[in-house]
Amino acid sequence: MTGRRHHRKTHLPTFTRPVRTTVRRAAALVACASLAVGCGVVPGVSGGAGDDAITVMTWAPSETGATNKPGMPALALAYARWVNSNGGINGHKLKVLICNDHNDTVDAANCGRRAVKENVVAVVGSYSQYSDSFFPPLEGAGIPYIGGYGLTESEFTSPLSYPVNGGQPALLAGLGQALAKDCGRVALVRPDTIAGDELPAMLNSGLKAGGHASAGNQLAKDDATEYSAPAERALEYATADSTETGCVVPALGDRTSTFMDSFRRARADYPDVRAGTVLGSVDQSVINQSGGASSPYEGSFITGWYPVSTDKRWDEMKQVINKHAFGDNRIDTGDVGVQTTWIAYTVFKAVVESLGDGEVSADSVRKALDGGLKVSTDGLTPTLRWQFQDKLASIGLPRMVNADVTLQVVRKGQLVAARKGFTDMTDTLKQAEVS
Repeated sequence: MTGRRHHRKTHLPTFTRPVRTTVRRAAALVACASLAVGCGVVPGVSGGAGDDAITVMTWAPSETGATNKPGMPALALAYARWVNSNGGINGHKLKVLICNDHNDTVDAANCGRRAVKENVVAVVGSYSQYSDSFFPPLEGAGIPYIGGYGLTESEFTSPLSYPVNGGQPALLAGLGQALAKDCGRVALVRPDTIAGDELPAMLNSGLKAGGHASAGNQLAKDDATEYSAPAERALEYATADSTETGCVVPALGDRTSTFMDSFRRARADYPDVRAGTVLGSVDQSVINQSGGASSPYEGSFITGWYPVSTDKRWDEMKQVINKHAFGDNRIDTGDVGVQTTWIAYTVFKAVVESLGDGEVSADSVRKALDGGLKVSTDGLTPTLRWQFQDKLASIGLPRMVNADVTLQVVRKGQLVAARKGFTDMTDTLKQAEVS
């Protein structure tokens, strides 16, 4: 889910520096506007795959020791096959290039540089924890980053970023607000990483909104093979007050299931506690693999960005996967990375259609997005529209335009909606005590 400190060659900006960072990046864009060729944006070129084709890129880590999201590029390829089988987008064929960032800062930068070299018009529906590595080449070339996973703070500050969800901040704030009503002491188990350092403030904003004390901050490795010691520390903290039922919140990405295996073994020696986590760390396939109704997730609250995977609003995506993914088992319709990629490509398609017969380039796509274009995602998110400074600029997240979350719960081994509709976490996040 997040990067290990010793791999970093640069640091994610903290929440106290976004205005300066944003101004610097905005200045770079102004320079690019007047020196388009020097910045890598050549007017009149549609994307490097022929005059009638549009080239985009999707990247995500695969076959690594930490979080992997191979379903995201796989869904992007299926999406391209679908639109191309129906005449393309406004008559343009869609060409999707994929890149594996290997959860590595150097490879993430290489993906960004390759996007520039291939003259893509956008990077769409991607996952990477190393935004400080890939954003500089994208910003230098004026290439928009549409629908990133929402993993890093830079995705909510760069003027080239067009996020479709509220990232980890919204999920954790929503989870904190839900847990505040039912939990005693809350233990947050999160990665000992730079991006992980940002998580406690977001969970605590939700807890505070519900009149609850801050969570205990428990650090753990994001690539461990077992979590006995962190599980025991979390249980000790959560059960210290015998008059209330404590809660444990693991936020370890793909390693959440590994943590829960250790947690299941350790919890027998402690009073009952409740678990809560964020979607992306847990989905239906994880619940099934860990025992269904007898899994440690039974009764857990889980926050997500979108409706549950059984919602009819996902039917079109499922039909596209069934017809155009050719049985690719990397694609799980309940995976939020796959869902984010679908929404990101929905946005991109709407942008291209808005251009009519005009040129499709990185510059024109960016101008359409910056020009106030409103995009409907058929109810999977609220209507999306990006402005340079949005409602959460005060806490360093000026590009966050959708802070809505859904609350889900595991009942009889099934992930179902715990509450109808979306909950907007904007006002809660405004109270986050970021440093």
